[in-house]
Amino acid sequence: MSVYAHSPATLKHAHQHCQQIASGHYENFPTASKLIRADLRPAVAAIYAFARTADDIADEGNASIAQRLLQLEAWEEQLEHCFEHKSEHPIFIALQDSLERFDLPAQPLRDLLTAFRMDCTIQRYATEQELLFYCKHSANPVGRLMLALHGIQDRHAVHASNCTCTALQLTNFWQDLSIDHPKGRCYLPESWLNPHGFSGTALIEGHIALEQAQPAITHAFEFTHQLYQEGLSLLAMLPFRLRLQISATWHGGMTILRASERTPNPLIERPQLKRMDWLSMVPRTLRDTLHPKKIATKG
Repeated sequence: MSVYAHSPATLKHAHQHCQQIASGHYENFPTASKLIRADLRPAVAAIYAFARTADDIADEGNASIAQRLLQLEAWEEQLEHCFEHKSEHPIFIALQDSLERFDLPAQPLRDLLTAFRMDCTIQRYATEQELLFYCKHSANPVGRLMLALHGIQDRHAVHASNCTCTALQLTNFWQDLSIDHPKGRCYLPESWLNPHGFSGTALIEGHIALEQAQPAITHAFEFTHQLYQEGLSLLAMLPFRLRLQISATWHGGMTILRASERTPNPLIERPQLKRMDWLSMVPRTLRDTLHPKKIATKG
């Protein structure tokens, strides 16, 4: 079936619906930013609307875990119907149009749903590998879809994108330690905590002083710094407009990570960013956009 199976009016309404959802959130996802090429913005908004709605389902506080999982299963069925040109939901009509118009891969969308299911059922991680598995499904698909939209398939670019997206996801976790722990969530894996004589449960219950937890938290910051550095080579592989967008996102993440490192006790307080923190990003963003570092890639 052709990408034009739906009438122009139906497609227009579907894309407008997605744009309305995207315009209300923006967050870290480059939702239809003016820096994104105009012809790509409707597709970015469709991808965002799909992910935003699934995220809302996973985080729906009044629903039981079983109910949320059933709703995510229904959302995945809609996705499969989309691939088969059978969905009449406006988000999936716009998504189908975008997938076919730009020959986008389907797997990153399925991966996102895997992460949303994990959000419903997993509140702590045993190993670093488990934590990275979550990031592989929650954050990295966004980068892969953005690269695909711009026709970028180079494996070095994909690797650098994965590193950057994972670093951004981890940065979000570390800045929210004081928020997640009271909710019973701990993203610091047990394999980072156990060598220092405590568990995630003890950390969540507030039985661990900062002095004991500090080595694990410091390791988390250093681990994330390394991912950012490994992802920096991505900028040299991007077209100018996308490079500016991703450079700003990269430096924004690094600014938040540094603020988390400066926070006296991230277990009980969230990092506070000052106006100068954001202003200092501007020259760095422009520098790395105009003169991206061509870092040697592995392999």
